[in-house]
Amino acid sequence: MIRTTPSFRRSAQGSALAALALAAALAAAPGAAADAANVPPPGSSPVCAFYDGDGTTAFGEQGERVSQVQCMLANRRYLPWEAVDGVFGARTLVAVQRFQADHPPLVPDGLVGPRTWSALWHA
Repeated sequence: MIRTTPSFRRSAQGSALAALALAAALAAAPGAAADAANVPPPGSSPVCAFYDGDGTTAFGEQGERVSQVQCMLANRRYLPWEAVDGVFGARTLVAVQRFQADHPPLVPDGLVGPRTWSALWHA
């Protein structure tokens, strides 16, 4: 039999409350209502692990940087999950611009440079 101390139970309860508060905050974040039905496809994970840098990424590019941008935008409900394809096309461009407009002082130019990367990582 495993016994827990009162402080451990309070800590676990606090962690559960913190997780609920974080989920509520994310749901209420700017752009969260952009696509309320946006959920990851069955069998997939909303974890983005394609790229961890801040290299400029722009319309027309393909690859891991684009997949990372798309995954992060999909997690924040700016882009539907079916659009996470590694190709920086028109849907991704519009999603990036909407994200940038919702996160001043970013300029909604559609370029994912160091400042936009930072905002995506910390949003």
